[in-house]
Formats: sequence, structure tokens, C-alpha cells
Amino acid sequence: MAQQILCEVSTCTHWAGDNHCGASEIYVVNHHDKSKATDSAETDCKTFEVR
Repeated sequence: MAQQILCEVSTCTHWAGDNHCGASEIYVVNHHDKSKATDSAETDCKTFEVR
């Protein structure tokens, strides 16, 4: 399992600087009810919370 989660969304409450995510876990879902994403543009991070 990944030890380091990177994120560049500095407006997120979990953003820990230097593009690191400080959330204890992350939740990523497929866009538009697709069952299989084929690239990152077809996914969303549901862990995001506005700072």
C-alpha cells in the first residue's frame, strides 16, 4: 500500500504542504457512474474538503 499520497490541491483541508495529503485515508470514485475509468480525468477524489 502507498505510504505517501501526493496532492497539489492547496485549497483542501487535508493538504499538508509540499503537495502531500494529510488525510488518514482517501476515497476516489469513477466519474459519471462509469464502472471502469480509463484515465485520471474520469475519476474524482471524494476525500476533498474545502479549507
